[in-house]
This record gives sequence, C-alpha cells and structure tokens, in this order.
Amino acid sequence: MEQVRAPLVLSLDLGTSSARAALFDGTGQRCTEPRRVHYELRTTPDGGAELDPTALATAVEGLLDALLQEVNQPVDAVALSTFWHSLLGADAQGQPTTAVLTWADTRAAAVIHRLRDQLDPATHHARTGAFLHPSYPVARLAWLRETLPDVWRRTRHWLAFPDWLFLRWFGEPVSSISMASGSGLFAQSQADWDQLTLEAIGLSRDSLPMIADEPLTSLRAAYRTRWPALAAARWFPAWGDGACNNVGSGAVGLDRLSLMIGTSGAMRLLWQAQPFTPPDGLWLYRLDRDWILLGGALSEGGGFIDWLFETLQLPDRQATDAALANHQADQHGLLWLPFIAGERSPGWAGAARATLTGLHLQTRPLAILQAAFESVACRFALVARAIAAAVPGERTLIGSGNGLAAFSSWQAILADAIGLPLSLVDDPEASLRGAALVALARLGVASLPALARPLADSLPTRLPNPDRRAYYDDLITRQQALYAVLVDKPYGILSGE
Repeated sequence: MEQVRAPLVLSLDLGTSSARAALFDGTGQRCTEPRRVHYELRTTPDGGAELDPTALATAVEGLLDALLQEVNQPVDAVALSTFWHSLLGADAQGQPTTAVLTWADTRAAAVIHRLRDQLDPATHHARTGAFLHPSYPVARLAWLRETLPDVWRRTRHWLAFPDWLFLRWFGEPVSSISMASGSGLFAQSQADWDQLTLEAIGLSRDSLPMIADEPLTSLRAAYRTRWPALAAARWFPAWGDGACNNVGSGAVGLDRLSLMIGTSGAMRLLWQAQPFTPPDGLWLYRLDRDWILLGGALSEGGGFIDWLFETLQLPDRQATDAALANHQADQHGLLWLPFIAGERSPGWAGAARATLTGLHLQTRPLAILQAAFESVACRFALVARAIAAAVPGERTLIGSGNGLAAFSSWQAILADAIGLPLSLVDDPEASLRGAALVALARLGVASLPALARPLADSLPTRLPNPDRRAYYDDLITRQQALYAVLVDKPYGILSGE
C-alpha cells in the first residue's frame, strides 16, 4: 500500500522591520531554521512611517530563494502572516504609486476631524470593528485623496502590501477576510467591503481587491520557473499577524488571552463566533469567516522601553532586570502616561503624548523605568477589563514577544496588574508557526484547536500576587485621572490642539 506523504508548508511572516520564512511538517513542527531578512522603516519629520514596496518585495523574494535551496520535494502550501493596516496604491500596470504606508504613519491625523464629520465614529466602529484613527487605511485613504490628488487619479488599486504581492505573483490582487477585516473598510456582519465607508471617502469598490480565502495555484510563469518547488503549491491569501500570533502561541479559545509585546503591544481573544458590535476601545477583526479576534493594541511596548534605555543610559538589560526584581515599586511616587508614539487602545487619542509626573530630587533612572513598566501594564489591564466585560469567563494570559521575554520583572508586573496567571511562550516566531498551523487546518490535517492548543498546555505559569491588587487598582485610577486632564476624549487629540 502506497504511503501518503505528510504535507509540507512554507510559512512566511512579514513584519515592519524584518521577514522570516521556514518550512513546517504536517504536525506543525519546523523542518528548517527560520531564515530572516531585515529592511528599514523610513520615517519622516511629519509623521511618515513607510516601506519601499519594490525593495520589500525584492527582499521577500530573495528570502524565498534562499529557503528553497534547502527544499528537495514539492511544497504543498504557502502560508503568509503579515502586518495589519498597511496601504499602498498601484497603477493599471500594477506599479506602485505610493510607498507602503504602515500603521505607525500618523500623517492622516490631519483629516480625522473632517472624516468624523462624514462618518459617525460610533456607528463606523460598530460596522467595521475599526476606528477613525491614523493607524487605519480608511484614514490614510481620505488623507491621500485630499493631499495627493494626482496620485489618487493615477491609482487603479488600493491594496495592503500582501495583496500587492499576490498581484505581482499571480496577476490579480487578492485580500483575505483577515486582512480586509483590519482595514476599517470592511463590514464585519457581511464579510464584505463596507459601502457606507467607501462612499464617504469617495472610493470605488472596483479599486479594492477581491476578498477570498481560497488558495491560489496559478503562479505566474516566471515565478514557477524561479520556484519549481512552489509551482503546484496552494498559496493562501495572507492572514493578519496578530491572529497568527494567537494561533502560534496556543492562545486559541475563550479561556486563553494572548498578550504580545514586541516593539508595540497587543492583547487578543480568538474564538469561533459570529461578529458582534465590539465595546468602546476594542477592535474586532477576523482570522477567517469562522474565527473572530477581539482585542486592543498599544503603540507603546518594547519600543518605549528601548527609548528609555537609550535616553536614560541604563545598564544592560539583564542587570537592570535583576535590580528591578528587588525594587520597591510603591515607593517611587511616579506616574506615566506612556504615549511616546500616541495612544491606540483603549482611548485611541492618536495625538496624545507621553507624560511623567512625580519627579523629585531622589528620582533615579531605575525608578523611572519601573514606573514605565507599570504604566504599560495598567494600559493592558484596561484592555483586559474591557474584554472581560464583553466576553466574560475565566482565562489565562499567554505571553509572547521579545519585549516581554526580555524582562522577568515586567512579566511579574503584568500578571499582578492584570490579575491573571501569565504563561510565557518560548518561541519568538509564534506568528510564523501560527500561519503554518492555519494552513494545515485548511488542508484538513486537523482542527485548528487540535493543532494550536497543545502549544500552551505545559507552559510554566506565573501567578498574580494578590497583595499587589490594591496597589495596581489605585495606580490605574490615578493614571485615568491624569488621562482625563491631559487627553481630550476617545478618537480625540490633546486638549488645546
């Protein structure tokens, strides 16, 4: 009897600063060490944060070239995990008309007030699960139409970066439900582009990609020749990296809440359900037609801590972490609003700025860092409370990301502030693995929970210290009081601007 070959999946994870790729077998285990390519996010003084689309595509294709040198058999599927909220334009020939504008690009803040006159923020949030905020493509499209009319007229397609990759590789732009769901242009209840939003910003439906979750197989001839191992593969349209991170860390189901801290941070709940109106402050996206993702994202995370280490000239991280483990947090008297890159969840005040109060002559850099760790933990605690109010239930935090893994002291602070057990995933490539597992589930190997949940079943768990509960409850109350004085309102800007 002929033995059936187990499927082989090539997984590709595209981040804002690097891309990773690896092969996975039919059990979801990595067959190769991840290969990585780095690229640089271009920032501009007016708030731009963008990538060169052609250079980025060339880097990704070179990464695939290098990985496929290790492959001596056909690949069954290609899975992509990609950063949400990107936007670029392409002309009728598929050539870029803009850079890849990322979620960190704040230039659309200038049109938010006018956009809110055209689209009621509350009803837009209820329909799309997204916010009228500079981090979303819907705001950037309104800004581009207003500020770059010549570019607007020349553009045939408005796409997320992976949609443009599919245009380049297959000759047609395709967006998954997952990627479309994070755009602010997508009606969650209909699983289709939101006509009310399109009309408000003057966007034609035929300028957006087709939404499809089925894999593509008709790779262009040049790429079939270049990548013979992928010639017959099923290429799944890209899934959002946040959803893939949940899957790859085992945070699948109502009893597991993902906490990811890399450069930025996010807290997410992934489960099978029909979309619903998300509560104030939280977004609602999708992995696919059956799995929804409720959560919040923080602009502040490891990038905020990196800035502090550089600015305060702190010693190495290991020594600092050890010192913080013995530091008495409630003696520093400091209070941060940590919005070094503006606020996203839960208030979505994009123009908010960081504030530190309580400085005195005895204040030292270690205390400032400790207060910063606590401040971010308090923002996550607010997100966790909103999720618990919307979807009650007992759950464990599943932590991942290099920013979180670097500091045991921060892990303790987060568990105490949020008040939930915290298990840490020892895999910096959770999104890469998650995309592979989603592909395997689509191939019929096993259900998504069966593939993903065992990853978190035996993780070491840090329990919250109940003696610290009152301290963090008070700190959250004081932080919110300071927020009310300095920050205008949800979807808003600093008072006085």
